[in-house]
Amino acid sequence: MRLLAYLLLALPLAAAPDGFFAMDTAARQAPAETAALLAELGYDGFGGRPATAKAFAAELSKRKIATVNAYHVTQFSSEDAGLPADLVQAIHALEGLDTTLWLGIQQVRLPAGIKAGPTAGDTIVVPALKRALVFAKARQVKISLYPHTGFWADSVDACLRLANAVDDPDLGVTFNLCHWLKVEGSERDPVPVIKAALLRLNFITINGADTGDTRKFGWDKLIQPLGRGTYDVKTFVANARAAGYRGPFGFQGFGIMMDPNSLLKETMAAWKGMR
Repeated sequence: MRLLAYLLLALPLAAAPDGFFAMDTAARQAPAETAALLAELGYDGFGGRPATAKAFAAELSKRKIATVNAYHVTQFSSEDAGLPADLVQAIHALEGLDTTLWLGIQQVRLPAGIKAGPTAGDTIVVPALKRALVFAKARQVKISLYPHTGFWADSVDACLRLANAVDDPDLGVTFNLCHWLKVEGSERDPVPVIKAALLRLNFITINGADTGDTRKFGWDKLIQPLGRGTYDVKTFVANARAAGYRGPFGFQGFGIMMDPNSLLKETMAAWKGMR
């Protein structure tokens, strides 16, 4: 029954395997301007922030563009038996939008005397995520864990470990190419990880990037307009699809010093060449 629930949850994504959305790191304009630009260029969705999600959703819905997700960063502590106030506020802000909270776990505060280790915080985070899901489900909000360089949950492996421990169809994981390259390096094959995460994988974010010793690169080399850089993103996308991924891809544009119109136009042209 649980497997059936996961498969049913994945059906809408499977119906649109070529879905492509822009993150607000690239689509940086006001809601009305962003919605108009995304519609003009052919984007399927937008990923924003909880605080402005309803304002954007109102404009995006007029253009039949999905509010795909909203990014939020939180911390968990052994001293907090409830949910962090910021997380409660973020979930509240998404109520009624039929969307997903993109959740980065920046830090976990352990009890005094507990030795820090890669999984030491799991006994705190797993129950906290279960509480968050109870709160989120009542508001029709799903959660997807967002691996981020420098965070406590910095890798796809870490996020998948947590999601597997929670084992709830409303908790998924995201694969972020730029953070993968920064944390894992360009030599590690991402396909086995994508396959392992497939049942819980909600989103994959991509962008142009350079290859090489990527763990030492700055974001200027790891986040470029799609189609630029020496890393073979087209093959990465093809391999993800061949592995069975049927969810949307999103464009990460953090730190790219270009006009949003030009950036998103160039990126969409590159995306069409990857289909």
